Amino acid sequence: MHLKKIIHSITIISMLLISLISLPLSAENSGISLGLNVMLGGRYDDLRMCVGSPEGVKGGPIADIMLITRYHLNDRAVVGFKLPVMRPILFGVAFDMLQFEPEFIFEYSIPVNDDMDLVVGPGLGASFHYGPDYETPKDAENPEEFFAAGPFVSALFGLNFQSETGKTRMIGIRPFYTPLFTGDRGTGTVVGAALEGHFGLYRW
Repeated sequence: MHLKKIIHSITIISMLLISLISLPLSAENSGISLGLNVMLGGRYDDLRMCVGSPEGVKGGPIADIMLITRYHLNDRAVVGFKLPVMRPILFGVAFDMLQFEPEFIFEYSIPVNDDMDLVVGPGLGASFHYGPDYETPKDAENPEEFFAAGPFVSALFGLNFQSETGKTRMIGIRPFYTPLFTGDRGTGTVVGAALEGHFGLYRW
């Protein structure tokens, strides 16, 4: 249990430090921006416990608030990194579990009119879990916990609304798929979709 908390803390602190270190460097490059990404959706999950669903239910609601750093290759193409913040901290503090899914993204904008772009692109990241399975009762005193990990694959279909300040205001839907690999529980399947909103904060 203590080892899990140490690994969890190191992971979160390391990713936050990487994002913070990148900020001074970004001042020298006019193609970098920082924003908030908010997502809310649902998923089928035949392996992990969902704290928002009753015992025995495979999957449930999903939500997170992320920091996102984007590098603008040109007026249409963007690469970025999404750092989950809310869900890892909430699961670690409130439920003594680890769910951490950082992701690299690529976005391509197609102009619709002077005020709006269609945005599409894939995402590729990793999913890390430590905690009980979906059959574990919520009030179990000593639940059997396990570690699982796998690739996180997604795609974005969204609309970006132009602002006078140049900051991004985007809304879209992101379907995703994750095979989760474990030591002795076989392979789990996670599939779902989330409504996603992005709000640009700073651009250098």
